[in-house]
Amino acid sequence: MDTSICGGRRPRRRSGARTVGVVVAVGMLALAGCATVPYTNRSQLMMMPVSDELALGADAYREVLSNAKVVRSPTLTTPVVAIGNRIAAVAERPDYQWEFAVIDDPKQANAFALPGGKVAVYTGIFPVAQDTGALAAVMAHEVAHALARHGAERMSQQQLVQIGAIGLAVGLGGQSAAVRNTAMQAFGLGAQVGVMLPFSRSQEAEADHIGLILMAKAGYDPEYALKLWERMEQRNEGQSPPEWLSTHPGYGTRQENIRKWMPEAKGYYRADPAVQITGLPAVPKAQAAAGRQ
Repeated sequence: MDTSICGGRRPRRRSGARTVGVVVAVGMLALAGCATVPYTNRSQLMMMPVSDELALGADAYREVLSNAKVVRSPTLTTPVVAIGNRIAAVAERPDYQWEFAVIDDPKQANAFALPGGKVAVYTGIFPVAQDTGALAAVMAHEVAHALARHGAERMSQQQLVQIGAIGLAVGLGGQSAAVRNTAMQAFGLGAQVGVMLPFSRSQEAEADHIGLILMAKAGYDPEYALKLWERMEQRNEGQSPPEWLSTHPGYGTRQENIRKWMPEAKGYYRADPAVQITGLPAVPKAQAAAGRQ
């Protein structure tokens, strides 16, 4: 009988107090739901209902924007909102309340997504993207995170790590304080480097993959994604940590993956006359007061 959960392997039998973490984790897994990521068909563990996920995403988004310099200038917001809405339309999640914002921070060549379709782009990405094609790659990557429910999946993964830590603490109950402290510290490092960071890297790669497809379906040539990451590599040459200590794949890995997925994405691409690739506006060094929240 197959007792695997969400595509995972059946745990081996263990005895004694050290089985507590495994037993509790398996119990939690049995109560959790399984989901499938669109396009990649990867099985996911989900310990959070969609309704809670959407509420948390909306609350977090409001909190972030309330403490940020939100750009109101149509010159900068119009391309972001237009591209975001076009890509969100092909994501086919009518239950999401999609929102797109621009945050004034020229040092951040980045963007982020929160559950439920809440996306923000930092002004620092404009000089790197350079045009609306590369900006579409940025937006599609973030929409892909929301579509794949990566935020809820990370929270589920973190809960399992916490359960494992509790089980380890119980299993070491008869050991000296020094042994317990050493083991718990090793577990913390192992969980971060051996579980959470690779897990994060796999999500980023998956968002790259799905993002290519979404931008293609929205009428943007996926080749612009490769151009974006080539420019990102040039911008950050020598500044990135080793890939195994990073939450994101290395630039070389990303470009290699994008080339591998390009034929699939091209299969979704149909040139749309409504999509005009134009240069992005220059970002002022200091936004006017009227352009900020």
